Amino acid sequence: MVYGYAISVVLGYFFGCFQTSYIIAKKMKNIDIREHGSGNAGSTNALRVMGKKLGILTFIIDMLKAVLAVLIAWALFDDQLAGLYAGLGVVIGHNWPVFLGFKGGKGIASSLGLMLAFDLPIGLVIWAITAIIIFSTKYVSLGSLIMITLFPVALVVFYPGMTQALVIALILMAFGYYRHRANIKRLISGTENKLGQKKTAGTSK
Repeated sequence: MVYGYAISVVLGYFFGCFQTSYIIAKKMKNIDIREHGSGNAGSTNALRVMGKKLGILTFIIDMLKAVLAVLIAWALFDDQLAGLYAGLGVVIGHNWPVFLGFKGGKGIASSLGLMLAFDLPIGLVIWAITAIIIFSTKYVSLGSLIMITLFPVALVVFYPGMTQALVIALILMAFGYYRHRANIKRLISGTENKLGQKKTAGTSK
């Protein structure tokens, strides 16, 4: 299945390169989302720059592209790990899209889509916890970081024999922490912007 996993990653990567916020911003607002707000091509910046409706639409599509890639990989290879590799590819493509000069988002919505497709109950519980954290603290970055941390923890508890799955989850967590490194510094210093506040360049998800 090595080739199958490699194909799954590549398949997922091209799904991930579908930059929802960039496309919606161009079509609906005639702007380059990367030149506004935080400069990030993610759903949080889309929410702040384009408003609630288009921001939520961006989040949903970014999530669904991971779900679709996972399901297609499963159908092609009849292997649960192939789906996870496809989801990993989506996050890589979303974060570093070749068609946009490798300048994308932070992969949180797509990571959630992977979790929901892999195990719906686990994904829903993790999302519920994330939503509670975001709406209680108003820190999207904090909720995002906790979300990607909970996934490998859940795999250790409920899928103790799936070593490759855990490795993929840890890679996703590492990507998330790397992409949020500036947010982490601001969270520690107490200067992170809250949901509803205007953000400056380089501060969004």
